[in-house]
Amino acid sequence: MRDDDGAADLVDARLAARLAELRAEHGWSLGELAERSGVSRSTLSRAERAETSPTAAQLNRLCAVYGRTMSRLLGEVEAEPALLVRADEQPRWEDRTAGFVRRSVSPPHAGLRGELVEGRLAPGADIAYDRPPVPGLEQHVWVLGGDLEVTTQDVAHHLGTGDCLRMRVWGPTRFRCAGPEETRYVLAVVLP
Repeated sequence: MRDDDGAADLVDARLAARLAELRAEHGWSLGELAERSGVSRSTLSRAERAETSPTAAQLNRLCAVYGRTMSRLLGEVEAEPALLVRADEQPRWEDRTAGFVRRSVSPPHAGLRGELVEGRLAPGADIAYDRPPVPGLEQHVWVLGGDLEVTTQDVAHHLGTGDCLRMRVWGPTRFRCAGPEETRYVLAVVLP
């Protein structure tokens, strides 16, 4: 979440509206979307009314159903695409329950295949995604500080500061802060 709660509330409100638009574009009821995504009907309803912000795992499931990366979806709720986004203007999103903060570093643009994201995991944070938002998504995980464990295709990779892991995501993944301090990393995402 941004330091300015009003700006974060605005992003949450735009996200809620975009989630409702996407469901309507597909002609799905809340029940149909719940079946497709594995996110409960009540959670979807509350998220579309901006009564709650979805968790990272829930948002990932919705992105998978809609065939979008999380950055693309979050980029769609920003005002206008730009060529340059200053550090203090880069959209941040927080899953407080999981101890995860995500910052979209790249200027949003629907026509580009690559993007950069900064992730921060609090000590003990453990995020599991049951599927990729887009099958075959290429990801490069570069650890800027701390210890990170990334599990993909049932193999756990332990990364320390400066280490980089390249992977193609087809199934479940897991990101876990593996040390006593916050883990900060860059995620380069490339659409297939």
